[in-house]
Amino acid sequence: MQGRDHILIIEDDPAVGESLRDSLTSNGFQAEWKSSGGEGIRHAQSESPDLVILDVRLPDGSGFDFCRQMRQMRLRQPILMLTARREEADKILGLEMGADDYLTKPYSASELLARVRALLRRAYGELASEDDNILYAGDLVIDRGRGQVSRGIRILNVTPTEFRMLVYLAQNAGQVVSRGQILDAVWGYDADTQSERAVNVHIRRLREKVEPDPSRPTIVLTAPGLGYRLSG
Repeated sequence: MQGRDHILIIEDDPAVGESLRDSLTSNGFQAEWKSSGGEGIRHAQSESPDLVILDVRLPDGSGFDFCRQMRQMRLRQPILMLTARREEADKILGLEMGADDYLTKPYSASELLARVRALLRRAYGELASEDDNILYAGDLVIDRGRGQVSRGIRILNVTPTEFRMLVYLAQNAGQVVSRGQILDAVWGYDADTQSERAVNVHIRRLREKVEPDPSRPTIVLTAPGLGYRLSG
């Protein structure tokens, strides 16, 4: 993961933005702070940060919308959303828009740093860089060295979390894996009701990108009451 230290902060509150930047910088990261979604997206396009910390409430729009825009622009770096809202629906919405993780305010500096390091490790290390770089799922080619999923000559626009989920399923092709096992492998979380629902959201989004007909999946299959499996 060497060199994966460029963090973009998109936060409108100067006190919060400066505090985040100072905390990340003092822990060895290169941190840039932008106070609006528009500025943040332009920076993400031109500078390709390794991770984006994105606040939900911004002066020029919703962080949910900016998250969706970044994914539509094929910006694939992990996105950690900051929200003052505790409602499960808001957290799920962030994941629906393409976020990889969320953190609810108030949070401690140590928790934020732990989330940042975990997202970087999982996006650019571990599941993304094991010895056998090529895996297959139906007609999909999963290239872990490049962090890409392709069908024929077309590169599919999956997020880092969707990529890690597909890698994990492909490593266990034909076997049923529970939502708890997926959480442990991809996020490192203990299973709870909200987290397991987040797995369902990511599975649905993954199917929208890799299945020829997402309403009738043939690659990522559901094992009712148990979890999911990749067709073997």
